[in-house]
Amino acid sequence: LFLGISLAALLGNGLILSAVACDQHLHTPRDFFLLHLSLTDLGCICTTVPKAMHNSLWAITTISYRGCAAQLFFVLFFISTEFSLLTIMCYDRYVAICKPLHYGTLLGSRACAHMAAAAWASGFLYSLLHTANTFSLPLCQGNALGQFFCEIPHILKLSCSGTYVRENGLLVFSAFPFLGCFVFIVFSYVQIFKAVLRIPSEQGRHKAFSTCLPHLAVVSLFLSTGIFAYLKPPSIASPSLDLTVSVLYSVVPPALNPLIYSLRNQELRDAIGKMMTGCFTEAKTCLCSGV
Repeated sequence: LFLGISLAALLGNGLILSAVACDQHLHTPRDFFLLHLSLTDLGCICTTVPKAMHNSLWAITTISYRGCAAQLFFVLFFISTEFSLLTIMCYDRYVAICKPLHYGTLLGSRACAHMAAAAWASGFLYSLLHTANTFSLPLCQGNALGQFFCEIPHILKLSCSGTYVRENGLLVFSAFPFLGCFVFIVFSYVQIFKAVLRIPSEQGRHKAFSTCLPHLAVVSLFLSTGIFAYLKPPSIASPSLDLTVSVLYSVVPPALNPLIYSLRNQELRDAIGKMMTGCFTEAKTCLCSGV
């Protein structure tokens, strides 16, 4: 199962990266941020799944202390960066639909580069802070994690009683920027839907909705599973439920995001189709030349 999901994620995100990088028609702010989103999806998959598959194939269940710290750092880094990018992509849709005349000014190449850099920098600082704080806690409750990768809630269960209050406080404090991003996304989509409903043409409304639905679907999947993983009541916690929820927010979205975005993006589908056709033609030519 993990092999199939990881291959789907690698293939889908790899095709998006190649198409956006090679096709001049996809050098737009929306596709620029989609390229960065694909990079975070690839990073998320490559941080968790290979180690889990290695342990499964070799029938081992161990990870080193430093390896666990590195895995936690990169998981937090890519997930927090992805959420920042999703917020920026929401702003892109808001400007494109509600302020189309200012789109070139507000989302020029320099502004897009600065926003992408801010997303990666904020993800780095967030993950560094939480990783350093989590692994500074003494672990007194054993060393067995009930998860297929290193995750903050399961590491905190191993810490001494009372020492994890600091990390929980940091989690609550750091939730405010995420809450601010969530409020911004909700507010933006309220304004977007108001603007779309004022479009007189049904074809125009359909086109506007089609550019927003993929982003809305990705945000909904990412937020619902992530929030449930970290804020679910302790009364319903169980190893199987924890495993399922962790897979849903850390493994499934990177595999589904390329599919969700390509379904509604005709230009992206055309670019991927053209690229794959060119690759097949070139391979066929090489084979024929070899014969």
